[in-house]
Amino acid sequence: MAVAKNKPATPTAETRPHPADKPNSKHGKAGEFSKEQELFAYREMLLIRRFEEKSGQLYGMGLIGGFCHLYIGQEAVVVGMQMAIKDGDQVITGYRDHGHMLACGMDPKGVMAELTGRRGGYSKGKGGSMHMFSVEKNFFGGHGIVGAQVSLGTGLAFANRYRENDNVALTYFGDGAANQGQVYESFNMAQLWKLPVVYIIENNRYAMGTAVSRASAQTDFSQRGASFDIPGEQVDGMDVRAVKASGEKAVRWCREGNGPYILEMMTYRYRGHSMSDPAKYRSKEEVQKMRSEHDPIEQVRTRLLIRGMASEDELKKIDAEVRDLANEAAEFATNDREPDPSELWTDIYR
Repeated sequence: MAVAKNKPATPTAETRPHPADKPNSKHGKAGEFSKEQELFAYREMLLIRRFEEKSGQLYGMGLIGGFCHLYIGQEAVVVGMQMAIKDGDQVITGYRDHGHMLACGMDPKGVMAELTGRRGGYSKGKGGSMHMFSVEKNFFGGHGIVGAQVSLGTGLAFANRYRENDNVALTYFGDGAANQGQVYESFNMAQLWKLPVVYIIENNRYAMGTAVSRASAQTDFSQRGASFDIPGEQVDGMDVRAVKASGEKAVRWCREGNGPYILEMMTYRYRGHSMSDPAKYRSKEEVQKMRSEHDPIEQVRTRLLIRGMASEDELKKIDAEVRDLANEAAEFATNDREPDPSELWTDIYR
């Protein structure tokens, strides 16, 4: 009687190594930053972190309704990519979008006012956490439908190619959205027409709460465009230097007329999928390990101190300034008036 051999265990999100643990892996290399770049990245990421912490507080107080998805832990992805692009390039993303807005230069007061449903918000209090826009800052949303922004971002790239304006569309989506059919329709169209779009997959390992190894047959998302001949690479999304370096490479590829590029950012969110998610599908030890060994902000802070680029007092001053910005945004939002009922009938297609 034949005895079945034990099959090797499928690696789970808990056991898969982080890119920083694999020095000889294919993940994008980190470039060196100047003092000015390190300080800029530190402040930008810290602003997102403090803003999101304040958002979580307001949600707990009942001042933010509906869904609210925080970006805590993933700050290096959007900050590094913003450092790799030029004015005129566009950004579009899903519903975990507050960090992208701030990185694009949108006013924290306007973002927080929208979160609390006030008239001073970017969508006049009607969009909430998942639906904010700023044409001035080339930010095209915040989209609540999983994967919907991918085809829209491809459309932005089509417009760029049609107008011959040399702009690139950064299209962000998560590991969960990567299994949506419209993603692959977009890939096909983008490669067929050589559209200038960088597809940025923010792989935070769990989608809404299911580990990627349990939901995806191919867990190397950088290769999802292989059948369309779209190049891709995995990047240590917890290191802002690696993100910027890979981002510059991808954006240059697009500007030179070569078509789309895929960047899989290996990142991690510290909080649940949304504020209503207790995140019981992972251990506290796993989260703490990521915080202590791979935190994107602490990495920059450590480099600044070790290399003598900044003192403890200087960094504390930056932290105080950033906290003030988050507090001012919350103060503005909670004291701003709610929209007039007549606002329900504006900007509506009928």
